[in-house]
Amino acid sequence: MAQYQIYVTYKQGIFDPAGATAERALQQMEFDEVNSVRIGKYITLEVAGAADAATRARVETMCEKLLANPVIEDFRIEEAQE
Repeated sequence: MAQYQIYVTYKQGIFDPAGATAERALQQMEFDEVNSVRIGKYITLEVAGAADAATRARVETMCEKLLANPVIEDFRIEEAQE
């Protein structure tokens, strides 16, 4: 069984409403050192089979088709260490 960690974030230049809200709240709480907050998704995925190039390619296709919106989001895939 192969395990993957997927990180999904808005592309640079795309407005992040949750990040903007958290940034304002932190500054209102007097955390003045905060300049920017970006909030994304973290996904863990277990798939049958070995962690090889073909499996990773399938996971990338899953991200492109469902788990991330490639128009406004970037994603990064990491193989999970067991």
